[in-house]
Amino acid sequence: MRIVFFGTPDFAVPSLEALVAAHHAVVLAVTQPDRPRGRSRSNLMPPPVKARAESLAIPVLQPDRPRGEEFEAALRAAHADLGVVVAYGHILKPEVLAIPRLGMINVHASLLPVWRGAGPIQAAIAAGDLTTGVTIMQMEAGLDSGPAILTRSVPIKPHETTGELTPRLARLGADALVEAVALLDAGQATFAAQDHNRASYASKVTRQSARIDWSGSAQRVANHIRAFDPAPGAWSSTGRTEVKFFRPEVVAGEGAPGTVLSLTPTLTIAAGGAAVTIGEVQPSGKSRMRATEWLRGNPIAPGDRLI
Repeated sequence: MRIVFFGTPDFAVPSLEALVAAHHAVVLAVTQPDRPRGRSRSNLMPPPVKARAESLAIPVLQPDRPRGEEFEAALRAAHADLGVVVAYGHILKPEVLAIPRLGMINVHASLLPVWRGAGPIQAAIAAGDLTTGVTIMQMEAGLDSGPAILTRSVPIKPHETTGELTPRLARLGADALVEAVALLDAGQATFAAQDHNRASYASKVTRQSARIDWSGSAQRVANHIRAFDPAPGAWSSTGRTEVKFFRPEVVAGEGAPGTVLSLTPTLTIAAGGAAVTIGEVQPSGKSRMRATEWLRGNPIAPGDRLI
């Protein structure tokens, strides 16, 4: 099959590689523009999909916005049978979705209709879901609302972070994608409409959405911290500086939410109904480190309140 591939981050790379390994002709990769990286913001870094596509000798297109006559003409010139979208980062208009002969399909990192939207992996962990997975769906104008071709599920491990779960789902999605494309190629794909009444939404991950609400249950706080590990990092303020928290554990403890209960043997902070220990931190402007290392500088004391 001739395929146009839309994707940007590391999550999309296994799907691109799987299509090539399955001997499909990926004739064009569409990805976001190079972005400035590093503290100086002076170096432009290519997105992972661009770097991998170029190593595979696949032509790359990087529009600021995937729309307009010039962009649509470039897609038509590819004469693609199918479009595949994996974490591209832009919503595609219906006129773009209709250009490939068989339309476009999407690899979405949830069991749709649960967690439609931009941050499904973070949302599943934050909610304490026990299971997640991937859905290969036919794309349409609505947000992740198209009919599913197939789904594959996996358990979420008890202490798993977004950083740990994401590559597992990327590999699962790549395998499911190859299976779905084979079904489409053979004319054997079936399309199951989603139950829109069961839909839930995962909003875009932002710095503000990562802020910790210590008044939630201790388990909810721990889930929240794991959901934003490694980026952008769940954070709170000591009143003097902002700190990101990682590697939480729920333990017994009492106190007003956000109160530092103990510094030894590990940092313990009160939350709703119990407490949370913190294994690692990242103070503002510094690297991630063990909480015990940070505490040697006496940044906080028992009784202090995080906000």
